[in-house]
Amino acid sequence: MVVGDFAIDLDTVVIGAGPGGYVAAIHAAELGQKVTVIEREYVGGVCLNVGCIPSKALITAGHRLQEARDASAFGISKTDATIDFAKTQDWKQHRVVERLTGGVRMLFKKHKIDLIEGDAFLKDAHSLRVIQKDSAQTYTFKNLIIATGSRPVEIKGFKFEKRVLDSTGGLNLPAVPKKLVVIGGGYIGSELAGAYANLGAEVTILEGTPSILPNFDADLVKLVLDSFQKKGVKVITGAMAKNAENFDDHVTVTYEANGTTEKVDADYVMVTVGRRPNTNDMGLEQAGIKMAERGLIEVDQQGRTNQANIYAIGDIVAGAALAHKASYEGKVAAEAISGKPAAVDYRAMPAVCYTDPELATTGLSLTEAKDQGYQAKADKFPFAANGRAISLQATTGFVKLISDKNDGTLLGAQVAGSGASDLISELTLAVESGMNISDLALTIHPHPTLSEAIMDAADLAEGMPTNI
Repeated sequence: MVVGDFAIDLDTVVIGAGPGGYVAAIHAAELGQKVTVIEREYVGGVCLNVGCIPSKALITAGHRLQEARDASAFGISKTDATIDFAKTQDWKQHRVVERLTGGVRMLFKKHKIDLIEGDAFLKDAHSLRVIQKDSAQTYTFKNLIIATGSRPVEIKGFKFEKRVLDSTGGLNLPAVPKKLVVIGGGYIGSELAGAYANLGAEVTILEGTPSILPNFDADLVKLVLDSFQKKGVKVITGAMAKNAENFDDHVTVTYEANGTTEKVDADYVMVTVGRRPNTNDMGLEQAGIKMAERGLIEVDQQGRTNQANIYAIGDIVAGAALAHKASYEGKVAAEAISGKPAAVDYRAMPAVCYTDPELATTGLSLTEAKDQGYQAKADKFPFAANGRAISLQATTGFVKLISDKNDGTLLGAQVAGSGASDLISELTLAVESGMNISDLALTIHPHPTLSEAIMDAADLAEGMPTNI
């Protein structure tokens, strides 16, 4: 190994090139900082390479296949539609993932951001070491943003090997499995279970808690459970996965449910029980950085650690592990370094699950609003009464608004159904801006659109429904 015998001085350094890191780097460069990014594996992070983006590509492929097979309501007959999964995977990798990750590299060049590919280890609060395949180099820095993200949790009895996969392995299967077991019914598990069911797999979900998707209200989750039932997805709750036994052509999963031990065979088992912050083995203790619970880094409202020149964002700090949260925090940290009075201060953090139907939530739920002392109520408008949803043959779902009974302030919202992932942005803006129900009711929405359901839900909340 060639070892650098002198330190190279840098200005702003970002460790990690995911949605938090690359956004922080670009924004810092736009603010006039000289930026260097250090990335050990994926430019674009887990999200663009083996997470958010490729999973949505497979979900889309599954939807297209099902649409082709089930268009009889429109007078279209194409029941013999098939899928060439190798071609699907090629499209996902070369036309989707590589296009986006290549775009990040181009943006780095545009903003004159230097990229160093290697493992970063902190020596102290002002210097770090980057280890590459055949060399190592020490760098000093004025400011540092740590954006190292998270990794899948591996559970006892399910070592990731052969036919036991994490979500990355689940996204890169060479063929659609005939049978798939998914351990964990959260966001990732439910999304990929639905995707592979649409692609033709026989799917079983093992969830340890009483319900899948515990972060969503029961009326939203019920729609997903109904959809899973129609697809033949078997959902077993209160199930504790014990171990997996690998064979040449299958894997056997042992689990306990309802006081009995059961076994299920599958081509693969995918473990999606959560993620762990990437904060170990990088020298945080040498830099004197204060840690919080569960391996997270303690930060203030600007993302600053107890070391004034070091910031941390994304999955390695408190809050939801969401790509858009990381991007938001990255912008705040970049502005804080430039001396601007930016701070992490939001009323609503939207979250989306790309199941069938899509689920989206923002702001407070009804229970959360009441727990915080609001005289809150919920009003729900069904897509079954929306003209655009009817024409799309997509009437499952609703828009639900959570508002204060006293002054009509919008406190939160949930959307289940077609386009939920897009509709939630308008509602997030409304919550963030402190708008009330009347503001939404009086906003002219184009006709016919799914977004009219927001206006109709607001009319309903005012006690003057027009279309129901």
